[in-house]
Amino acid sequence: MNVDEEELPPASTEKKHHAKAISTRKKKNKKDKQLAAKKEEEKKEETVESEEVKQVEIKVETKEEEKKPSESEKVQKVIEEKKEEKKVEAQEEEDDDLDDWEKCLDDESKFDKAVKVEEKFKDEDKPEEVMEEVKPIVQPVKKKEKIVEEKKEEFIPISETVAGIERSQHGYRCPILCILGHVDTGKTKLLDKIRKTKVQEGEEGGITQQIGATFFPPSKLQENLDKMKGQIDVKMKVPGMLIIDTPGHESFSNLRSRGSNLCDFAILVVDIMHGLENQTLESIMLLRKKRTPFIVALNKVDRLYGWKAINDGPMQTSLHKNKKSKDEFEKLASRTILQFAEQGLNAELYWKNNDPRSTISLVPTSAITGEGIPDLLTLILEYSQTRISKTIEEKSTFLCTVLEVKVIEGLGTTIDVILVSGEMKVGDRIVVNGFGGPIVTTIRALLTPQPLKEMRVKGEYIHHKTVRGALGVKLTGPGLEETLAGSQLYVVKSEAEVEERVDELKSDVAQIISRYVDPKSEGVCVQSSTLGSLEALLEFLHNAKIPVTAIGIGPLHKSDVLKACKSVGKEAKEEFATILVFDVKITPEAKSFAEDSGVTIFFAKIIYHLFDMFTNHVKQCVEKRKKEKSKVAIFPSVFSMVQGAVMHSKDPIIMGVEVQEGILKVGTPVAIPSKDNLRIGKVESIEVNHKPIIAVRNKDGAVAVKISGESSIMIGRHFDYPTQFCSIITRDSIEACKAYFRDELTQDDWKLMIKLKKIFGIVQLLSF
Repeated sequence: MNVDEEELPPASTEKKHHAKAISTRKKKNKKDKQLAAKKEEEKKEETVESEEVKQVEIKVETKEEEKKPSESEKVQKVIEEKKEEKKVEAQEEEDDDLDDWEKCLDDESKFDKAVKVEEKFKDEDKPEEVMEEVKPIVQPVKKKEKIVEEKKEEFIPISETVAGIERSQHGYRCPILCILGHVDTGKTKLLDKIRKTKVQEGEEGGITQQIGATFFPPSKLQENLDKMKGQIDVKMKVPGMLIIDTPGHESFSNLRSRGSNLCDFAILVVDIMHGLENQTLESIMLLRKKRTPFIVALNKVDRLYGWKAINDGPMQTSLHKNKKSKDEFEKLASRTILQFAEQGLNAELYWKNNDPRSTISLVPTSAITGEGIPDLLTLILEYSQTRISKTIEEKSTFLCTVLEVKVIEGLGTTIDVILVSGEMKVGDRIVVNGFGGPIVTTIRALLTPQPLKEMRVKGEYIHHKTVRGALGVKLTGPGLEETLAGSQLYVVKSEAEVEERVDELKSDVAQIISRYVDPKSEGVCVQSSTLGSLEALLEFLHNAKIPVTAIGIGPLHKSDVLKACKSVGKEAKEEFATILVFDVKITPEAKSFAEDSGVTIFFAKIIYHLFDMFTNHVKQCVEKRKKEKSKVAIFPSVFSMVQGAVMHSKDPIIMGVEVQEGILKVGTPVAIPSKDNLRIGKVESIEVNHKPIIAVRNKDGAVAVKISGESSIMIGRHFDYPTQFCSIITRDSIEACKAYFRDELTQDDWKLMIKLKKIFGIVQLLSF
């Protein structure tokens, strides 16, 4: 039945063209069939034997060509088809008869059927006749759809790209977790077991010294959920999980604090063999302060006596098998529960925990065998989707924090950020805090590691045009060298917003810089691979009251050595002519210049080794000056003669004495206060029972002293029993005692020092 043109439904020009192509293709096929029929008649005239052989050969060749067509044949076929199509189209343009393609448009089922046929044979050998009919309809539409999909890819959130799945249909973002605990409890090892990586083995000294993040895709989480079916059944609603790994060494409290600030939920790793340790307690304090819910991984159960592992299995199954180890396990678990109780926290093994909201769940795990990891991940997902479900709901509000700053070869200075919510694009203007003030720059590249790869480990990165939280992202751009880790990052749209954010950040920078760095001071210089480790070094120096004059991130150059030269040649600041270099390259030029300039460079790849090296250096410098100043420093003392104990009455005077106050040392100049501070000489030696000693206090009793230096002074002429003597102190001796011998003097000694100051008329120096 023909349909008038007015009655036709509206159709695109493109669809009409497709239908038109179908009609032309049918005519061509009809002609081809006629030619094929003529060829068949000619073949029949040949002998029966040759005809059978040829038919067999044709069939074999046809099958082989259909199954494995060569590349040249494919190209030739496409060229011929295009030429034929152009001829047909040219002829059809002259033909005004539209009945054929109008019928095609009228029958929508033909178009749908063509698409289905094409889909059915897309992975199989395609019948030529079928595909010839399908191509004109399907290919142009497919091409159009592909363009639309490519445009959409530019705006796909990063969490979808990394995870390889669509965004959560339940409206959740990835929960952000932080893994905390004491050094060497197995934090990174646990993550390695899940990721199937060896990050921990590649770290210097086997300890984590940087903060990092890993994205765990839904497929990896689902593997562990499947292992727990029948024990804990959880349906996954989140599009993955982001875990921040923090160092456990005491030096990195700044990084643990930063990680706990960012996370929605935390994993506290406890060594079952050792229980709660120093940094475990510090981590608990941080989590309680931030009111962050957490779960405990009771790690290293594989170290229990007689333990037989069931690799990567649920923990209850392993415990049921290891009956010999069960008693030791319960004993150690009970001890850990008691230690939590001492901190005011309720804790229980997770399968016995009936109230997870008020009682902490303990999950026994092994980072070596993988046991308990399914339990741990399943519980985390369950808690995330129930206890903190409102927290992990997707929000449009932009929230991003700088995690770490580092220099990477080939990329320059990069910043690792945790994008909690919102969206960032390449080309966006951002404002972030820096040591020299707020930094305004443009995003040059947005990079993420491969799924299940650690952000802090250099590897192949995925480049993105747009990213959406929650995700760990490596960001590059000009002027990021002095970015402050831990600061907020803002995306700004207008100049007014830039000014607002800059003013907001200025006050924060001043406080941070003034706390650690004083460019005008004569202090040490610090060079580090990351800002996180730099902060740890600065905190160590701040607590030790060592001034810092300059800091830097990346390789040490000659220009960095020049900054340390201001402390060279100054006796009181000898230990400050030093550069502490952590885990970065030292250029040969810088090393040579430092040796010529008298600047000491300390280098280490493990941060506490650097602490020890510098601490020993400071001690050596102080001891050297202390030895030199011991001649100047006079300790306060008051002593008197022992009746009848005069061995020699004139220079050198040898007599018995008893100390009433303070400390009498060899080298102390002595005077008689009652005789207008008459000087009688200097203590040359002190003996007890014919054995020489260096110093004596009241508790040591009577001693013999030898005093010389004043030849005119005699016992009996200038003084006699019961004369009282005291140390002769000066302003320089007091300052020397304060600077180098403060720890050797008691509070009573300092009180005596004040009395002697009055006796000798020493005036307090005033500073203007």
